[in-house]
Amino acid sequence: MFSYLLLVYSGSKEFAFTKLITCGYCGAGITADEKFKKLKDGSVNRHVYYSCSKRWKNDCKCGHINEEELIEQLSEILDTVKLDKIGVREKIEKEIGRYRKFQMGMLGINEKENQKAKDIDIRNYAKYILREGEIFEKRELLSCLRSKLILKNKLLTLQE
Repeated sequence: MFSYLLLVYSGSKEFAFTKLITCGYCGAGITADEKFKKLKDGSVNRHVYYSCSKRWKNDCKCGHINEEELIEQLSEILDTVKLDKIGVREKIEKEIGRYRKFQMGMLGINEKENQKAKDIDIRNYAKYILREGEIFEKRELLSCLRSKLILKNKLLTLQE
């Protein structure tokens, strides 16, 4: 919580996937930029784009990728990775256990009803974190990957 207050106070912005992905062309880190588009009805759409920071090459041709597309590609990568190997299974099972205790204690759901929740698919829960989780949850999930994430030609791959 303290670090969040520092971020707000300092005026800097934190994005979920920065410092976790490397440019496939020049090896620099991937950075993010936030864009807002005002719609005719007065509402505003927010878009986040990830691209090469161009730290090593100013003329890097990496291009950019929308955050939604990046999340879809990360979900596909999670389908190919053994979650037991990346050490995330224990963390997710612990979180599911916390949720079950909450259901029984606060919502009054009994053990029999709670038994159905025990079959939650770990892989789908990890994908849920990518789509709906907080920034720190997304970062923690991806930091468990033991391989490097590489972005090249708008395609995300794992470097073994």
